[in-house]
Amino acid sequence: MECVVCKTGLMKQGKVTVTFDIKGTVVVIREVPAKICSVCGNYYLNSETSKLIMDKVQQAVKKGVEIEILKHTAA
Repeated sequence: MECVVCKTGLMKQGKVTVTFDIKGTVVVIREVPAKICSVCGNYYLNSETSKLIMDKVQQAVKKGVEIEILKHTAA
């Protein structure tokens, strides 16, 4: 699969760190599986992973934490 951003890189399976800053809550989730561009580093999460990540972020915001650092684990 060709990268839609740089149009030259190939997408390869790997792991990324995803960071969110929402309503005063910073959430860092490490080791998230993603397809990563070999040239520009842009990454894509599949829909299942995106939903899991967003659920974790929403839980952290709801708890009112300032900073949360998590390691991704599949459900």
